[in-house]
Amino acid sequence: MATVTYAFLCSGVGLALCERLLSQDTERLRLCLACRNMHRAQAARSALLAAHPTAQVDLLQMDTSSIFSVIRAAQEVRLRYDRLDYLYLNAGIMPNPQFDMKAFFKGLFSSNVITMFATAEGILTQRDGVTPDGLGEIFATNLFGHFLLVRELEPMLCHAGRTSQLIWTSSSNAQRSAFSLEDIQHQTGTQPYSSSKYASDLLSLALNTHYNPQGLYSSVICPGFVMTNLTYSILPSFPAFLWTLLMPLFWLIRMFTNTFTLTPFNGAEALFWLFKQKPESLDPYAKYHSLTSGLGNNYTQPRKMDIDLGTSESLYEKLLQLESEVRRKVEEKKKEAQHAHRHLAGSVSS
Repeated sequence: MATVTYAFLCSGVGLALCERLLSQDTERLRLCLACRNMHRAQAARSALLAAHPTAQVDLLQMDTSSIFSVIRAAQEVRLRYDRLDYLYLNAGIMPNPQFDMKAFFKGLFSSNVITMFATAEGILTQRDGVTPDGLGEIFATNLFGHFLLVRELEPMLCHAGRTSQLIWTSSSNAQRSAFSLEDIQHQTGTQPYSSSKYASDLLSLALNTHYNPQGLYSSVICPGFVMTNLTYSILPSFPAFLWTLLMPLFWLIRMFTNTFTLTPFNGAEALFWLFKQKPESLDPYAKYHSLTSGLGNNYTQPRKMDIDLGTSESLYEKLLQLESEVRRKVEEKKKEAQHAHRHLAGSVSS
């Protein structure tokens, strides 16, 4: 049987998914953990191999905020493997979060308390940065880097006679109100994270429209409210013991809502569930939610996304245009570097 390769952008939920997949099957799986921090990637690989000594776990350095890093990583993937069956797109950042403490405590005593915890609606904004490539940092990391990776890996993902699957990690914080086609990088707003996640919902639909005939399918999941480093970074100065004190409250809230998955293992439920489905049977308009009952039972439930085909197509066209601009700049920099190298070599020889 041919080796099947799976690629992950490794995080808390991503690592939990790897563990769940290896617990089911170590013979046919070949995992590739893509991470910008190789020390963390090595630690993740060691943990997986400690539990599954015969597993095939490869590492790949990639930073989705860097155009050069994505292109280089994709080239390495094409050299290493001859097929790619699942590509999990879950790299995500939320830098410089601004937490509205007044709105938070006001929300605690309102009927909107559960929605506030689940989506951070009304209490969380961000200040975005700019990458060396001149792109919005959150836009580049959470959306465009993934899009460019998919474009680079088209030859491996699109094959006649078999299917491949893209699985995006979105968020309950993906709000239509935060997104604008006139400002897809959200350079003028205060909710770039929400905008990037809503854009990933739209892009998944567009990718299905363009790639389903070639055997490539795209799906979107929401891990729920999970306690990961991204969650902790929302309140960077929040003492660890206060998070511990809040946990009983979170467990109590879970008795009234199924979106509080809390642990990475639970948050990976929808990712694991999609692994076992036929991609052509999935609904391209649905977001597949990881849910946990008050008694701790995990399950997956599809919920219709607030998206439409027209907007998704418009976003797709804008991303293609941006891709062309980015590739042109990459070629210009490459030529400048080659010219500088030749000039330096000429100076040395003379």
